[in-house]
Amino acid sequence: MQITWLGHSSFLIEDSKGRKVLTDPFDETVGYNTFKGEVDVVTISHHHFDHNYVENIKYKESIDKVGFFYLCDIPIAGIPSYHDKMLGAKRGENTIFVIDIDGYKICHLGDLGHSLSSEDIKQIGNTDILFIPIGGNYTIDGKEAAEIAKSINSHIVIPMHYKTPTLSFELEGLDDFLTYMKNGERVNGNKLSIDGSLEGFNKVTILNYK
Repeated sequence: MQITWLGHSSFLIEDSKGRKVLTDPFDETVGYNTFKGEVDVVTISHHHFDHNYVENIKYKESIDKVGFFYLCDIPIAGIPSYHDKMLGAKRGENTIFVIDIDGYKICHLGDLGHSLSSEDIKQIGNTDILFIPIGGNYTIDGKEAAEIAKSINSHIVIPMHYKTPTLSFELEGLDDFLTYMKNGERVNGNKLSIDGSLEGFNKVTILNYK
């Protein structure tokens, strides 16, 4: 399986059978290059411009809601959450997606804006790879993200939704998150290949946008 970070909260996940899942595509105002291509499934955590832009994307299925789905032979669970600490009163609802692909469970937290309860953690379940927002302002910040990541206890943790030189608006950077996680390894590029069993837990892997 190969994971490509497209910037912000958008990842392209390609499995060994050639199936492709695209998460939270953004529009051109975000600063990164928008995705143009064909995929099997698009997941949309919420309908804001930096997470739901599907123009110029050809896809078979899209999902933006809570429930259990089987799309293009890929099991996907949508778990309810909020974009803020006020039960969605400020920024609305957010859907956490757990994707079962190529024998791995991937959790994409979307624009999570609050701590997760023990029941939330139970719903997410055992996770191999976690995509977690860390930039604060609109989502959880670095300290909150570290606490949540440790609660979920996945093998690999990939930070997203944080400030980079390319991003067009202000968020916090990586520093606080890495301080609280106490580890972090940069990948040379924006791609990560996953093969075989995964060792250890809460290994922070930082993909570099190209």
